[in-house]
Amino acid sequence: MSINLTILGCHSATPRANAFPTAQYLEINNRHFLIDCGEGTQRQMRKYKVGFTKINHIFISHLHGDHFYGLIGLLSTYGILSREKELHIFGPKGIKEVTLLQLKISQSHAKYPLIFHELTSKESELIFEDDKVTVRTIPLKHRVYTNGYLFTEKEKPKKLHIDNINHYEEIDRADYNNIKAGKDIVLSTGEIVPNSELTLPPKKPLSYAFCSDTCYKPDIIPIIKNADLLYHEATFLADKTDLAKKTKHATTKEAALIAKEATVNKLIIGHYSGRYKDITLFKDEAQEIFKNTKLAEPGKVFKII
Repeated sequence: MSINLTILGCHSATPRANAFPTAQYLEINNRHFLIDCGEGTQRQMRKYKVGFTKINHIFISHLHGDHFYGLIGLLSTYGILSREKELHIFGPKGIKEVTLLQLKISQSHAKYPLIFHELTSKESELIFEDDKVTVRTIPLKHRVYTNGYLFTEKEKPKKLHIDNINHYEEIDRADYNNIKAGKDIVLSTGEIVPNSELTLPPKKPLSYAFCSDTCYKPDIIPIIKNADLLYHEATFLADKTDLAKKTKHATTKEAALIAKEATVNKLIIGHYSGRYKDITLFKDEAQEIFKNTKLAEPGKVFKII
């Protein structure tokens, strides 16, 4: 059970020589996800040697160019590489139309199954689940319909308390799976050995909350409560609060307040406005409210085990 997050891009608006728009590669509990896909994403994927062919699910937060204009290029490259595995794309309603139109006009029809999951709900909803991970939406407030995403590991089976199990000669290895599943053991004498005596609690499932472009929105706090890792946009320093409200973005201190109130373990901030030359100012301001704040930077990897 682990989280391994690679920042591919973390700047806002116009790409520059050393500033790439939003894209992240997430490995969680042996699953591989791409989150947003700004221009240059596939170049960054190759540069930082992330699992290019391991991605089967892409999550797009909203349909502003700096968050999805790299998608069509990536899909086309998969076609050139003769991909056969199906690819699932989650994003706002409209992403299917705009993507298929580009593929059609450019005659770059994907030969692999391309499956769209268009989102319209303004309430948090479960949109993905398998035996290892769940993904829920985090409704955000921006100039267009926008979602963040909460990635959570599935809880592991209980651990066997071998020392206690060894006290009972009747308990056989064949019983272990039932014990892990939470069942009590009934001995030949009729005595019931409670499961709580035979097991240890599993490690707490890890979670990662990705909050893309949004103004300050404290009602997301219950959704992301106690997340191990939170990415929250912080486009502006605190002295630009009025501009942040106007453009429906967040400031450093607003992102830090969300992290503090949600009692997350670690905050990553990014989506920096191009007006700032020194991004360490973002960390300094945020740390006044939430000490464990880190800066998103291209190529930077955040690990939680």
